[in-house]
Amino acid sequence: MSARTWIAVALAAASAGVAQGFGRFTLGVVLPAIRADLGLSNTIAGSLATANVGAYLVGTLAVAVAAPRIRMLTVMRIGLLIAVGGLALAAIAPNAPVLAVAMFLSGFGGAWVWIPTPVIASDAFPPEKRGTVIALLSSGMGLSIVFASQLAAWVRGVAGDEAWRTVYLIQAVIGVVTALATIAVVRHSQGQLSAKGGIGGFDALRRVPGWKPVTAMYTTFGFMYLLVLAFLTSRLEDDSGWSSSDASLAFTLVGVAMIFGGPIMAKAVTVFGMRASLASAFALWSLVVITILPGWFIPTLTSATFLGLIFASIPVTLTMYFVQHAAPEDYAPGFSAATLAFGVAQMISPQIGGAVADWTSTFTWVLVLSAACATVGIFGALGLPRSGARGPQKPLPFPRHQPLVAASVFSIRPR
Repeated sequence: MSARTWIAVALAAASAGVAQGFGRFTLGVVLPAIRADLGLSNTIAGSLATANVGAYLVGTLAVAVAAPRIRMLTVMRIGLLIAVGGLALAAIAPNAPVLAVAMFLSGFGGAWVWIPTPVIASDAFPPEKRGTVIALLSSGMGLSIVFASQLAAWVRGVAGDEAWRTVYLIQAVIGVVTALATIAVVRHSQGQLSAKGGIGGFDALRRVPGWKPVTAMYTTFGFMYLLVLAFLTSRLEDDSGWSSSDASLAFTLVGVAMIFGGPIMAKAVTVFGMRASLASAFALWSLVVITILPGWFIPTLTSATFLGLIFASIPVTLTMYFVQHAAPEDYAPGFSAATLAFGVAQMISPQIGGAVADWTSTFTWVLVLSAACATVGIFGALGLPRSGARGPQKPLPFPRHQPLVAASVFSIRPR
């Protein structure tokens, strides 16, 4: 592969980092500061996260509608611009309602970036390497979370809780640069638009082998992960008495581990198969979440590291499954439909978590609920078709009438 192909992959990963790491997960890092500065309850703070993930839900539905009409590269570009706009609005938000609008924009843009990016980033590679390329996208998100965590800790340490907007301002500037570079460099040759997938893409989803267990896992993951990540910093500061810098360190370790979680899981799938790898990941999630409950410093930091590995590995593996098993014309609407179910779970998760925390005056039961939900994912993994358990089974969605060629689908702007 040429150097410019890898540059384009790096930009695709950076775009995922801006739209997902910045636009969707920074809120969990700065939520204690926002809550203190704006005087919010846990329930209202959870509503901000709900606005973000609810918009992700709306965004996935919009992708399913747009897929038969708009090329995937255009979808990704539009989503990136919307996500950056959300970051910019968060940087100047004077109150919770305006911040909720900013979170909505970030979530909507995140869906429009993430759904097409795996295919855009991996089309230029042979089948045996595409899982690794998709895993690198999670590495981009991991790097962005590491940056966001350390940036938030530094800003809060220097200027106090009321300076949380500065975090979003710096991220918005980075987002603008990333968006301009991505639009200028990344290309994708899509020979045909996706076929109509029915309302929300569910007709296309039902044509994917094993769509029931894979959708069940994606939905379960959407509910269980946000119960932890949206409230991890608050849990450590409020329940365990950690300082803001120590809590940010734990969140930073989540991001660092994400860098490696996707590639590690891609390798595990080739060795142990998709069913065993996913079942193990869900089981390990329950274990590490329970380990966080006592609030012990070293065990919690260790658990945060494993959380990051698992958090990156599960969605990457589920994305790999769709890329490997969906027909070219079914990928965008089908994956959108599964992501829609994931988005519904995300939308209700932080609201339920915030309400449980207010009701019990602790985040303990929020984490226990997340650990319990992971058992559903175990059964979903074991329900996947055995025939598709190991490695890539067929090429990714190149148009069937277009032969694979040596030239990259990415290119620098023509000279």
